[in-house]
Amino acid sequence: MRDLVANQLIKYLERRGVKHIFGLCGHTNIAVLAALSKSEKIRFINTRHEQIASHAADGYARVTKKAAVVLSHLGPGLTNAATGVANAALDSIPMVVIAGDVPSHYFGKHPHQEVNLHADGSQWEIYRPFVKRAWRVDRPDLMPEILEKAFALAESGRPGPVLVDVPMDIFSKEVDVELFDRLDLNNKFIHKPSLDEELAAKIISTLAAAKNPVIHVGGGIILADAAKELQEFVDHMAIPVSHSLMGKGALPDDHPLTLGMTGFWGTKFINDSCKNADYILGLGTSFKEADCSSWYPEFTFSFPPTKLIHIDIDPSEIGRNYPTEIGAVADLKQALTVLVRVAKKLYPVARKNAAMEQTIANQRKDFKANNAKMEQSDAFPMMPERILADVRAVLPRNAIITTDVGWNKNGVGQQFPIYEPGSILTPGGYATMGFGSPAALGAKVADPDRVVVSLIGDGGFGQNPAVLATAAIENIPAIFLIMNNRAFGTIAGLEKAHYDTTFGTLFEKDGESYSPDYAAIAKAYGVEGVKIQSAAEFKPALEAAIKANKPYVLDVSMINNPVPTAGHWNIMDIYSPGKKVHHVSTN
Repeated sequence: MRDLVANQLIKYLERRGVKHIFGLCGHTNIAVLAALSKSEKIRFINTRHEQIASHAADGYARVTKKAAVVLSHLGPGLTNAATGVANAALDSIPMVVIAGDVPSHYFGKHPHQEVNLHADGSQWEIYRPFVKRAWRVDRPDLMPEILEKAFALAESGRPGPVLVDVPMDIFSKEVDVELFDRLDLNNKFIHKPSLDEELAAKIISTLAAAKNPVIHVGGGIILADAAKELQEFVDHMAIPVSHSLMGKGALPDDHPLTLGMTGFWGTKFINDSCKNADYILGLGTSFKEADCSSWYPEFTFSFPPTKLIHIDIDPSEIGRNYPTEIGAVADLKQALTVLVRVAKKLYPVARKNAAMEQTIANQRKDFKANNAKMEQSDAFPMMPERILADVRAVLPRNAIITTDVGWNKNGVGQQFPIYEPGSILTPGGYATMGFGSPAALGAKVADPDRVVVSLIGDGGFGQNPAVLATAAIENIPAIFLIMNNRAFGTIAGLEKAHYDTTFGTLFEKDGESYSPDYAAIAKAYGVEGVKIQSAAEFKPALEAAIKANKPYVLDVSMINNPVPTAGHWNIMDIYSPGKKVHHVSTN
């Protein structure tokens, strides 16, 4: 029996359990859309820009912990999507991008929209630097095995996106259905490596003998769905836990042994706790620059004299940035399961660390007290601390937050408590402006019963305002909370501090501060929109938005004060050598 490749592609995705595809039409992929129109199991989320599609798929994958699917057109469609796919790659998010391409029989003739200046028929190579692998399907009979490999690679080992590039004529050719049917015999789950008990015992004994051990966790804990095992291990061994930006929420922020986020936006107490540790157990973390104060030993981590035990699914991360005394390649969920079992065998009675718990409690109390004035301020434009405090007070414990860059990422990492693992979605490695609002669409599609709020600056929201069209048409009730400081605020603060100018960073018209009316824009798209006029209006407006259960925009004017910093970033040394300068307020 023979059938069109496009039809069999959709049937394969259905059998694989794919429920949503994010994308945009083009003449190279309409055969797939036609096949998709007949599906009763897959919903197509139609976006107005491919970057929105790839960011939405990213948010979706972070919530479902399965590979999301993006459907793209060739040329400008594929390059539009590239930013979102690269963001997913740097944050290890599984994704399968299926892109149309020029007809195979026109390779080298420079047909419509072919990327052809230096290589013919090679648009797929654009993605090679950041995807785990890029395939071009040169024959119909290769499509089934490439699809199977694509999903397996995206979800196995260190997760990440892959590209399946398909010349448009391949979609419309017939293929033997048996080639797809035989794939059903394949197990779709690939088991990942674990720790042996001997190594686990060595790690446990080393940590138990340490004077000031710290566990430092990254986003790998969330990706491995290992938060429950992490908490069980921490509760038994009584070791304090710091985290990277991507590791926020792996252990709830109200757990008595959660230190908080390290690095440039970490507090002095958190950074000092890591710097003064004799042993650090790194779990699912790459020790990236922002989390490690540009690797300057006087600020956050100091290896040596601190010694490092590092467990990660990716062997290339072990020893990359710091020397490692014990390194192990393992899936974090399985590794922690073994560590818990061995810990309970070696130490049947759970260890206690009352002194550290009290120290952490005191530090939290002091930090909260120092922020109280800003959190309670009635100033308008609002203080960012007041915005975050009001949001946390209103949201349910399990609400999903998506962030962008600036205050809504750095300030949230430092000051906004996260209580449920995986409930904060943030652009880490790529720090992509414009991620937050499309990611909220994907998160809400993935888990419609949870409240989803995108905390996003006006600069970030302005990148992809067409997200509102998708929210309206698809009836995706995410809340877009625009922290509007009429600027690329973080960069403005940097430029002002180091060069005494804000050129190119403030949004102005004829010398006056300028902002579109995002509430009015929302209404034009058919989405509810409210422009907040005072600090007192904000909290009730957010409560109303949650209750409405429909797409909603809140445009909140905000003072552009910098996020307090205690760590270091070596760009400061590049801007102002030999000086102690960070950011300043532009208000």
